[in-house]
Amino acid sequence: MIDLLYSEVEEELRASVRSLLSDRVDHSRLEGPEPVDLKLWRTLAADLGCSGLPVAESAGGAGASWRETAVVMEELGRFVAPVPFLGSAVLSVAALPSGDPLLRDLATGARTATLAVPLSTSDSPSWTVAASGAALSGSVTTVADALTADVFLVPTAAGLFAAEAADVSRTPVVSLDLTRPVADLAFDGAPARLVAPDAAPLVGRALLAGAALLASEQLGIAEWCLATTVEYAKTRRQFARQIGSYQAIKHRLADLWVAATQARAVARYAADCLANDDSDLPVAASLAQAFCSPLAVKAAEECVQLHGGIGFTWEHPAHWYLKRARANAIALGSAARHRALLADLVDLPA
Repeated sequence: MIDLLYSEVEEELRASVRSLLSDRVDHSRLEGPEPVDLKLWRTLAADLGCSGLPVAESAGGAGASWRETAVVMEELGRFVAPVPFLGSAVLSVAALPSGDPLLRDLATGARTATLAVPLSTSDSPSWTVAASGAALSGSVTTVADALTADVFLVPTAAGLFAAEAADVSRTPVVSLDLTRPVADLAFDGAPARLVAPDAAPLVGRALLAGAALLASEQLGIAEWCLATTVEYAKTRRQFARQIGSYQAIKHRLADLWVAATQARAVARYAADCLANDDSDLPVAASLAQAFCSPLAVKAAEECVQLHGGIGFTWEHPAHWYLKRARANAIALGSAARHRALLADLVDLPA
């Protein structure tokens, strides 16, 4: 039975993560040479145990589920936190077989990893890296969380391999979203360990998990933008009136609230399907991306516009949310791509 409500444990986890992020997220560091906050990541991953929530306790994890991971993703979106959670705690954990030794290191926060596929990938891509024995050659463009990863999970026609980051050439790519930097990877005879002989099902599972949980991050972005804009509309005065008293403002915010409420149900459904290995997961993940992705962009745009002049300045954090929402709109497949996937899944005629 699908449960869209948050459990008491999930709300307690949310409170802990929100308390940490409210104290530690510093957007001023994003303009510096190292935008990713690895100290915050270690606290989130190791001290709070968020990097191994869906991993069994016997493998070093928390023994929870992907539902709890979705709650963390919501809060990371709410604070646009610059941590490599998507690459390491979602894509890599979902791609690794349950008995792989690297899984324990990721679950405990001892190491970080990311899946070596372009960030825009929505389904199993054509492999651009080839394996010759235990050596990898080729390249992959725009890989998320690549600059801070200790290990790369590399799909090839010969299977899924794990390559140490020290053996891989990484070239930073200018990204719209500085809170989630990307890089191009080049493999020139890099030594690697075979993780599994067939990469396609593992990569497919990871991309489904990523799309499903990215919707929760997009929900967090939308909710922050809505709450911040409503609070501003209550206090900002023009022509001797609060701007929130004007119908044009009221109606835009009301429409955004309705859409955010619907998005919460869609994102929670996707997370629950993932947690329970439900056969409806492909439909739920594509539906979540088709709905939540444009909503996050819309909410961020409304936040900037309804804040007026201050919303267009670097001093206000709204631009970080707009950049994250825009970058997420093409991450793991655009909304248009997921609508096309959804049409195939439910047998809509061309």
